[in-house]
Amino acid sequence: MEEQHAQGDVAEVTVRARVEQLLDRDSLVELDAAAGHRVSHADLGERPGDGVVTGYGTVDGRPVAVFAQDSTVFGGAGGEAVCGKIAKVMDFALKTGCPVIGISDSRRAGIQAGDSALGTSGEMFRRHVHASGVVPQISLILGSCAGRAVFSPALTDFTVMTERTSHMLTTRPELIRTVTGEDIDIEELGGARTHSTVSGVAHCMAGDEKGAMEYVRALLSHLPSNNLQEPPACPDQADLATCAEDLELDSVVPDSANQPYDMHHVIEHVLDDYEFLETQPLFAPNIITGFGRIEGHPVGIVANQPMQLAGCLDIDASEKAARFVRTCDAFNVPVVTFVDVPGFVPATDQEHRGIIRRGAKLIYAYAEATVPLITVITRKAFADAYDVMGSKQLGADLNLAWPTAQIAVMGPQSAIGILLGVSQTGGEVPDPVHWEEKHAELMSECEDALLTPFIAAERGHIDAVIKPSQTRQHIIRGLRALRTKRETLPPKKHGNIPL
Repeated sequence: MEEQHAQGDVAEVTVRARVEQLLDRDSLVELDAAAGHRVSHADLGERPGDGVVTGYGTVDGRPVAVFAQDSTVFGGAGGEAVCGKIAKVMDFALKTGCPVIGISDSRRAGIQAGDSALGTSGEMFRRHVHASGVVPQISLILGSCAGRAVFSPALTDFTVMTERTSHMLTTRPELIRTVTGEDIDIEELGGARTHSTVSGVAHCMAGDEKGAMEYVRALLSHLPSNNLQEPPACPDQADLATCAEDLELDSVVPDSANQPYDMHHVIEHVLDDYEFLETQPLFAPNIITGFGRIEGHPVGIVANQPMQLAGCLDIDASEKAARFVRTCDAFNVPVVTFVDVPGFVPATDQEHRGIIRRGAKLIYAYAEATVPLITVITRKAFADAYDVMGSKQLGADLNLAWPTAQIAVMGPQSAIGILLGVSQTGGEVPDPVHWEEKHAELMSECEDALLTPFIAAERGHIDAVIKPSQTRQHIIRGLRALRTKRETLPPKKHGNIPL
């Protein structure tokens, strides 16, 4: 392999440079460096390594397994040796209990390898599934990833892409143009921005390879090496006294229930050093997911975002949050949920695309989670969306509410509409002035009598109504108490989540 470098194979050095940039200095131990392709019917020459570098090393001193495709060797195509090497290093990761990081850069399919490549791809996919929920799996897309190769990163926990230089697609634009006549370029079809905003395949769109690798390292810092370990912590006991910065939360929710506010402001106030590592920030922005630390311990954050669709849930938001909650649960990361949700988006398109089935995934994710679950209702929590967002009834351990919380079976406008509608069906048609007066009267009664957190607290749905400025302190105390939580689910082969 070194002779190959000496002969001027600059791009081969690049794939190694990528691995070395990702890992700690001088920590890479390469496996199967002498492995070659097994194709005898085509004049392919001898290329040691067969288009992929595999091995193990460390990231911030923690062991990881890694594989990186080399697009200069047969275009990085997944031949029999390539897939075999990747499967082998994944077996190593499962045996040793360390994360797997895959760097994808494959410009074409390995047609010379024929049917043998098909079988070995399946072997690789099976290992991804077996490793799911056992060790963290992260995919870095630093070039093209096309055809059957795209299903490998799709089976991992996180996918990171680089803007304008990475692509994922099952079918290339040329074939689409030939078959359907549709004219679309590769960036629009499968570029990083498309997968970060439309499909939701990518969890991060980095500006360059350095930024992508920094994001991967940050992800790893919040995750354990495997499902039998706790996430890496840097314990730092917090001062529970209310500070000036905490008091800012007392005025974050506007007086008008229809006025939005940025939930990021709430999240950052609760986390250590205001540091929040967001996942899929451009996809389904009406819900926020990501990682942070509280007292040095990693936590997962799920939050409605009133700045987008008023915080309503839709298909994309439900699936995004459900996937994130299940990832946190698989790797022992507590989940803190911030709720301001008027309901599900009322739309024919949502109903026809399966909001019932796909929204149920979020219910499933919370209900099956055994990690500590803390929920804070900041404002609206109406109807079925209240149940879905980490409610006490779904198994949350600690449910808190701000005094601004409105918890009800439906929003006030809907409730008043029903009440006035009933009056109309009785034959009474009020004049406009009477209608407005009656509407205002019912709105005031509804807000005073029903839209408060205290009724929910009386019924045990809420454990405490707290000052917003004391949110971080209550979450800290809750997480301290829940650190020894142990919960087991009924024995089963596996659940049947509504996919």
